[in-house]
Amino acid sequence: MNQADVKMRWMGGGGVPIRLSRVVSPILSLVVIVALWQFVVSAFQPAPYLLPSPGAVATTLVSQFPVLMYHSGITAFETLIAFLLSIVIALPLALMIARFQWFEDAVYPLLVTSQAVPKVALAPLILVWLGFGLHTNIVVGVLMAFFPVVISGVVGLKSVPEDMVFLGKTMGLSPAQMFRKIHLPHALPSLFGGLKVCVTLAVVGAVVGEFVGSDRGLGYLILLASGQLQTALMFAALILLVLIGVISFTIVQMIEARLMPWHRSLRSDGR
Repeated sequence: MNQADVKMRWMGGGGVPIRLSRVVSPILSLVVIVALWQFVVSAFQPAPYLLPSPGAVATTLVSQFPVLMYHSGITAFETLIAFLLSIVIALPLALMIARFQWFEDAVYPLLVTSQAVPKVALAPLILVWLGFGLHTNIVVGVLMAFFPVVISGVVGLKSVPEDMVFLGKTMGLSPAQMFRKIHLPHALPSLFGGLKVCVTLAVVGAVVGEFVGSDRGLGYLILLASGQLQTALMFAALILLVLIGVISFTIVQMIEARLMPWHRSLRSDGR
């Protein structure tokens, strides 16, 4: 690779360093959104309980910081456990479905059918079955989050080229070696696509569980603030909820970049 190619990859062909652009662009978008928000508040002057100003939300974030951090920690914990349990449940299912046709015929239609049931409607029933507590929120999170990992895992494992499988067999690879060296690398791009969807759905599931029955977490805090018309507190909780989702997504993306830096989607030049 010559010096011109290196410079072009760094600059992205547009005169702006790629890494810097990826940081600056979201910040500029956020600044525009906040500016539009402030403009709407200044121009139309809605009641504070309808739409608080960005300054009022920032003040609430500072004044209620300990309370917000406590409830954020609860929701983040529920999200993490729901995400990890989703992986533990989904990956063996994906392996079995991709490996055994009889298992796919028996289980796959049931999994697809189960996704037609709204999890919000199931949450009260789960509360009746499991009782009041964090475990109920985690179960709702798992029910919402595990299915994308199953789908992406099955698609990835079934997309291995036949010539690669034939090559592995001719080289005398054992089933474990075939999985580690051929099937898993080909499945990783699809699998990580499902994991990134999974981690965001885990956040949603945790909050849905908190809406139904909980005395802790950001979902509970949003309901409490709504009942008291503390809209600024609602916005502050929503901002922290978004941060949990974005940070979780970013962590999964960083793990993806570490495990498969060779993949085209992770190269800055797109080639």
